[in-house]
Amino acid sequence: MGGLLGGGSAPAPVAAPPPPAIDTAAVQNKARDERLRLAKSQGRSSTILTGGQGAADEGKAATKTLLGQ
Repeated sequence: MGGLLGGGSAPAPVAAPPPPAIDTAAVQNKARDERLRLAKSQGRSSTILTGGQGAADEGKAATKTLLGQ
């Protein structure tokens, strides 16, 4: 489609420079401490199925029913 206004080739894409590498022990220790803090903060909260006041509903008693009614 470049023939209408003069078909030049597209310029080559410019490669992004790599991010600076920071591999100091202090940065690695800080990252490790942050991961441990997040893991400890979750604790056992994901295993609790009810709120602080207990179950929200009283539960439904299972009653036998006849089929078709």
